[in-house]
Parts: sequence; C-alpha cells; structure tokens
Amino acid sequence: MMLFGKISQQLCGLKKLPWSCDCRYFWGWLNAVFNKVDYERIRDVGPDRAASEWLLRCGAMVRYHNQERWQKDYNHLPTGPLDKYKIQAIDATDSCIMSIGFDYMEGLQHVEKIRLCKCHYIEDDCLEKLGKLENLQKSVLEMEIISCVNVTDKGIIALYHLRNLKYLLLSDLPGVREKENLIRAFKTALPSLELKLDLK
Repeated sequence: MMLFGKISQQLCGLKKLPWSCDCRYFWGWLNAVFNKVDYERIRDVGPDRAASEWLLRCGAMVRYHNQERWQKDYNHLPTGPLDKYKIQAIDATDSCIMSIGFDYMEGLQHVEKIRLCKCHYIEDDCLEKLGKLENLQKSVLEMEIISCVNVTDKGIIALYHLRNLKYLLLSDLPGVREKENLIRAFKTALPSLELKLDLK
C-alpha cells in the first residue's frame, strides 16, 4: 500500500498531464472502481461473501454471526461453505463506501448494526437506498451516523423505513438542520426507537 501511495503521489506531482493534477479526482475515481458492483461475483459466492469483499476493499469492517472478532483484513476473509458466514454488523468508519456499491447490501438478511462514521462519500441517496432494501428493513436494529458531512435531513428521514430499528445515534452532521422535525417524524413512525442526537 505504501508503494501504491508513493506512485500516486508522483503521478499527482506531474503537471503535464491534465488529469494528474487533481489528486482528489484520482482518489474519487479509484474509490468508484472499488465500489463497482460485480453481480456475477454476488451470484457465484453469495451476498454475504460478496458484500464482505466490497466492504473490506473499501476500508470497512464486518462481524459475522456467532463471532466476536471484527474482520478487517481482506486477505484473511474466512473460507469454507458460502452460507456459513452471515454479516451481523458493519463498521464503515473512515471507509470509501458510496452509493454505487450499495447494491451489494441487497441480499443481506442478518445485518443488525450499521455504523457510518467519517464516510465522506455517504450522501442522502445512500441512506435512501438503505431504507428501501427489504431485508435490511427487517433486520437492522441499531444504526450510528457520525461525521458524514454530506448527509442532510432528507437522508436521515428515509431511515424510518427500517421498521425494527431500536437505536439511532446521529452526531456531528452539519447538513442536518431540522432536528425537531426529525424527532417528531421518528416518534410517529418508530415509537419504540431510542433516538440520540448530538447535533448543533
């Protein structure tokens, strides 16, 4: 990874090539490549394995049912029967997951907890997609969204579709401005939800 970082720094230092001057463009492009959905892979290895590969490739972590340890190394993903390892929790702290990759989550049936922290590519459409996935509507119990600067009220309100959600933490989200409206909407849609807000 260090070698790749050095090469990319050298490429970004070149002034003659117009595309190489903007490192952000390069990293955005690379992150989009990491998020590209491989539907054939999902079909071949199943949704949990394919989603694990996507999440770890993007810098997130997963925890499987009946396991205490978080899986964070792509090269050490467990092998064995494809239906043995079911994702129970996702921690996407500092990861580059983005909307185009969320189709990987469509077949996940056992995810109970999702943590999105400092995810620069998470936007409202990501949360809207998440809220529309039928399997997640049934399984997700806890969610934390922290320091995701591109998230606004529109994305947060879409989470009311997660009908079994018991705990929602919202912290350091400058795009969320209608705090009172959110509280009212969630009280109506999910009366048993514990909503924790740390918003300015």
